[in-house]
Amino acid sequence: MNTTRTIPAASSRLNAQLFNIITVIALLLSLTALLLGKLLASQKVGFLPLVLSLPPVMIWLGASIFVYASIAHHPNPRTVHYNKWAGYRYYGVMGSLVVIGPMIYGLLGGLQGVMLVLGFAVAIIVPWAIYDIVRAAREPWQDITIEVEQRQP
Repeated sequence: MNTTRTIPAASSRLNAQLFNIITVIALLLSLTALLLGKLLASQKVGFLPLVLSLPPVMIWLGASIFVYASIAHHPNPRTVHYNKWAGYRYYGVMGSLVVIGPMIYGLLGGLQGVMLVLGFAVAIIVPWAIYDIVRAAREPWQDITIEVEQRQP
């Protein structure tokens, strides 16, 4: 027996923006922690900025897989489109930082290298993500009605 279910337009819009919103929060939180750690660190605790800045990015890197996968099969194709490009951006930049990050860190060394690598990620991802968040907010979203198959026990 099939039943119909309505997915509100607001839900589709939020799902289209969710990956970008959390990415911006995680990167800005990480950058803030790095700068705060730089202010608080003394010569004896020089690794403090790095220790403070990595958890938000690493936690979001793991959690983003679940968010991406949960939105990837949304019934609204525009929601899937926004999610797909947010994932391409985030995973592309983070993957490229694995390759070029050590080179930048090797050239500058220490905290300056870490700040440049994280700054590179923030400078690429955050403006583009904010642009997509605003673009998704301005788009005219429609309620979607889908058929759900109910299983008999």
